[in-house]
Amino acid sequence: MNLSREARIVAGLTILTVPTIMYGGVTLLGVLTKGAAGIGPGGLVLDETQWALFRAGHAHAGVWVVLSVVMQVLLDAAILSPALKWVARLAAPLAAVVVSGGFFGLAYSASFAWLIYLGGACLALAVLLTGIGLLRRPRFAGSG
Repeated sequence: MNLSREARIVAGLTILTVPTIMYGGVTLLGVLTKGAAGIGPGGLVLDETQWALFRAGHAHAGVWVVLSVVMQVLLDAAILSPALKWVARLAAPLAAVVVSGGFFGLAYSASFAWLIYLGGACLALAVLLTGIGLLRRPRFAGSG
């Protein structure tokens, strides 16, 4: 399979975020087990709501990063203008970062809730553009 230069760059940079997601998972494991496994939580103590928001942030980051990488491959086959392809290429990994950051921030302050909506909007835009681009038929020279 040959990926476009754009897909390789964005997918490569996105894949490089995986170690941060892994670190977050090991940290959450440490918090959950009170240091028996994972990275010891130090003085970090989470209430039930914070714990749920941290889990949600971590889960969304992991799933949306995988989706973002898959979308890079699909966008190479999509029939969209180069500008719209770039919007979809960048909106997908941005969504993963922004929505997970929103969940983590919301664990401490309600003022971070807007990040969750922004992340959702970014992913919706990327998914819609990719889906529409994949469903469009290519135009061939001489066809009307």
